[in-house]
Amino acid sequence: MTSIRDFFLFCSGADHTTLEQCPTDTHKYAGIGATVFFTGVLAFFSASYALYTVFDSVLAALVFGTVWGLMIFNLDRYIVMSMKSRGKWWRDLFIALPRVGLAVLLALVISKPLELKIFEKEINGELIQMEQELFKKQEDRVKERFSPEMTGIQTRIQTLKTEIADKTARRDTLALEAMREADGTGGSGKKNLGPIYRAKKMEADQASADLLATIGAQQPRLDSLETQFRRLEAQQTQSITTLQRGASDGMAARMEALSRLSQGSSAIWLASLFITLLFMAIETAPILVKLISTRSPYDYVLHQREFVYEMNHLEYTTTLSNTVKNKLKYETETGTHAVQAQITAEKAKIDAKLKATLEGVQQKGYTFDGV
Repeated sequence: MTSIRDFFLFCSGADHTTLEQCPTDTHKYAGIGATVFFTGVLAFFSASYALYTVFDSVLAALVFGTVWGLMIFNLDRYIVMSMKSRGKWWRDLFIALPRVGLAVLLALVISKPLELKIFEKEINGELIQMEQELFKKQEDRVKERFSPEMTGIQTRIQTLKTEIADKTARRDTLALEAMREADGTGGSGKKNLGPIYRAKKMEADQASADLLATIGAQQPRLDSLETQFRRLEAQQTQSITTLQRGASDGMAARMEALSRLSQGSSAIWLASLFITLLFMAIETAPILVKLISTRSPYDYVLHQREFVYEMNHLEYTTTLSNTVKNKLKYETETGTHAVQAQITAEKAKIDAKLKATLEGVQQKGYTFDGV
């Protein structure tokens, strides 16, 4: 138990020397360290699953997951270790705000892959739906490529068939009228093969000949258009058949599926929100505990030790600064005085030399008037 407690104390970043003087704070910092440790463990599982979906390799997922978990653990440990209570809530809050923001960001990063794992079954079903929608879009694009030409051919085929159908209907109508005139069931109502029947029969024969001429002229075109349509239809079917239907199973696709599920189901949206809030609470718990807790003996002793070090440093730097200032003042003033003395001596030498020169000139009888 002692080794476990010491390990959790290490995870909290507490100073052992200081903590030995404050045994009442041992359990507090052991609890904080345990929270930091298990946050790193959750980060390991989260990163391992996320990277497994990327690399499809258990070994790579474990290696990168371990690195990520250790990094999050070290970062959380540093965040908690850097939080120091000074007894002023507004100052502690100001110091804690960026750390809380960083903890919330880490919670979002850690929670998202675990959410994907929790809703894995629902996400797999949504991925199938997304795959079908994607295939339908690709199929529609293929059909849009062939549609204009196929529609034009269908229109021309329908026009030719309509023309033939109209002439066929006219021939049948005229032939029926001639037959009714012959058997007395229509027309004049008298059964005979007289002039009226012959006129109607001639008109029906003419319509039949016109139909045969139209079929003879249009059928080759109709056959050619139908052949072209079947060829385009076969090309369209082949293009659709060759479309890729690979399943999208990457990290981005799963996040998109989870987003769609959240938008379509309030229950999944609430569950996802609560999971995120839970990880935020876990990640920020050590910081909030230190923020809302009153100053404990550990905080006072640590503050005292830091203050003593700060004062010793201030004393040393002040003494060193004064020594340097005095030395600079000494060097400056003595140097200035030495230069001034040297200048005075040089002036005296120059004056003596000039005086001697003037005396020598006067002894030789020279004057300054040039005589």
